[in-house]
Amino acid sequence: MGQKNENNGTRERLLNEAEIQFAQRGYRDVSIRDITTAVHCNLAAVNYHFGNKRNLYLEVFRARWIPRARRVQESFKESYAAQGSSSLSAVVKALAQAFLEGPLSDEERVRHFQLMTREMTQPSEAFQLVAEQVIRPFFEELADKLRPFLPADLGAEGLMLNVLSIFAQVLYFNFARIAVSNIVGREYDREFRAQLLDQIINFSLQGLGVVGREEER
Repeated sequence: MGQKNENNGTRERLLNEAEIQFAQRGYRDVSIRDITTAVHCNLAAVNYHFGNKRNLYLEVFRARWIPRARRVQESFKESYAAQGSSSLSAVVKALAQAFLEGPLSDEERVRHFQLMTREMTQPSEAFQLVAEQVIRPFFEELADKLRPFLPADLGAEGLMLNVLSIFAQVLYFNFARIAVSNIVGREYDREFRAQLLDQIINFSLQGLGVVGREEER
């Protein structure tokens, strides 16, 4: 039992350190020795637990990135259900709340963003993994929730572009917090996040052309 716990502990420490280094420096600039040195274990530990560097990298996404993303998605579902109404603004508000006020700590948020930013610029099989398991299903869920409030002749492509446009706002205001605070001259506190929620909702409704008419179904 003691050996098993020790092995599990080593595996978790390798994953934690690998995520930090891959996020900060990128896959290509991080060696197995960099990770094992930081964790104070030998190179054979990586081979034992993961097989090789590529498998370790993919496991960072399976065991760390994907569970975090699903926590955010669960937060979205809970926020949407808590509003007690089915409307376009409710969908947008729940999405923005999940990211701006959601379950991730600042450290998790930054690491999450860094890993995905690197995958966006230098995509690997990790991107395909998260796209198939997390990103595409979530966007399809958002599209299903938005569809009843938008023109029937919009088409699947137009609908998804609208989803992406709303999501892009949320991502920017969430991950560019330092830039937003600097430009606007406001501390990124609870009051400012509430203002940003209203901004995202109002801008989205204007862009989708539903302001001034009934948007509930």
